Amino acid sequence: MSLKKRYFKSDIKFFSNAAIAIMIASAGLTGCQTGTVLNGGYIVDEQSLNLVPEGSSREQVLLSLGTPSTTATFDTEVFYYISQKRTRSVAFQKLKVVDQSVLAIYFDKDGVVTRRANYTLQDGKVFDTISRVTPTGGRELTFLQQILAGGAGGAAKSLFGTPSGNPQNPASIR
Repeated sequence: MSLKKRYFKSDIKFFSNAAIAIMIASAGLTGCQTGTVLNGGYIVDEQSLNLVPEGSSREQVLLSLGTPSTTATFDTEVFYYISQKRTRSVAFQKLKVVDQSVLAIYFDKDGVVTRRANYTLQDGKVFDTISRVTPTGGRELTFLQQILAGGAGGAAKSLFGTPSGNPQNPASIR
């Protein structure tokens, strides 16, 4: 008597379909794993930072560190060199700020460096340096709130009556 396992057509079809499904699933999952790290802004190195000690001039700061990311000129002049490190683990995911560094060089009225400060993510809140949205006053209403309030071009009035607000004569509708 033979103890050999017999394979039927249904078994072979099941195993081949399972193998195809596993290959498609693994190919789909490996396509999503595109961990992205984006570095933006000015990366501060110690060598160039040592070239601008307290007491150096504005011109020396510009020659050593380059043009600042932004400046403040309200009370005293300040140069800000901003850098951010953002990551995402999946290609379609929103970027998340992992590390942020702001180097601030403070000047007095004569243009001489009075102090240097290095702020990190723990020192403040994350802010968007490139914002494409202008905040507006007032309140934004959802579509349903607009309909209930009579907004959205009088959509509720046009659904239930004439633009003047009077209901139509049901006999005239054919």
